[in-house]
Amino acid sequence: MDTPIAVIRPYAADDKKLVQFAVSKANFQVLAAANNKMYTHPVTIAIWLALSSVFIQMMSWWPSNQQHGWLGYLKPLPALASVAVPIMFFIDWVNRPYFEELTQEVLRHPDLKDISKYYSQQPASGFWILEMGEHFVGLIAIDATQPPKKREKDEVAPPKTALIRHFHVEEAYHNANIQDDLLEYAVNHAFSKDPKLERIEATDSPLVPYIRVSLRKAGFELDHHTKQIGIRGWKLGVRYLRRENWKKSS
Repeated sequence: MDTPIAVIRPYAADDKKLVQFAVSKANFQVLAAANNKMYTHPVTIAIWLALSSVFIQMMSWWPSNQQHGWLGYLKPLPALASVAVPIMFFIDWVNRPYFEELTQEVLRHPDLKDISKYYSQQPASGFWILEMGEHFVGLIAIDATQPPKKREKDEVAPPKTALIRHFHVEEAYHNANIQDDLLEYAVNHAFSKDPKLERIEATDSPLVPYIRVSLRKAGFELDHHTKQIGIRGWKLGVRYLRRENWKKSS
């Protein structure tokens, strides 16, 4: 059997449902990552064990082999599970609104209404699908559309900037670092197609480590933090790559 070849191709009209699903999935995976970080946090585990101990004491469910032999050691399990469920629910209840807001913000952006038309407005823009044989692997989108902005008479024009609006690779392929190839392809396209493009920006999140590592390897530097989200106040930020730094690495 031939080994499937990874191919990066432009977005096609019949990819719309796949793209919308992948974009939604990518954003809700961040919620799952935030919840998992809280589930395994030492403070959460300490609270869970403390409340479980109180419950076990109240119900007299401490392990014992006097009546049922070794099965008596399983007596605390219902208490441990019963306390864990409301704690997990509470964590998700606190975290979910932050990530639902971010997801809705992404899904309501004009680019997803007519992807082909939107990403054909600027030569540096583009939306690409990464496939391995017939299997979807990931996607990336660079938006070089310049939002209209009023400037004062003596105000210096800001550098022409493109934004990595979507960037996602399926979890099974993270260890292969295929996201690095996808990012490199998109960045090379943007800078090559528009000589006036001065920098590319991307969202930075500690909850999506594989993208953060990929951006760092490509030379993206942290510019500033934008907001804090979730129960632990994880900081989202903006990373950027200047044309001159891209030229050095290419």
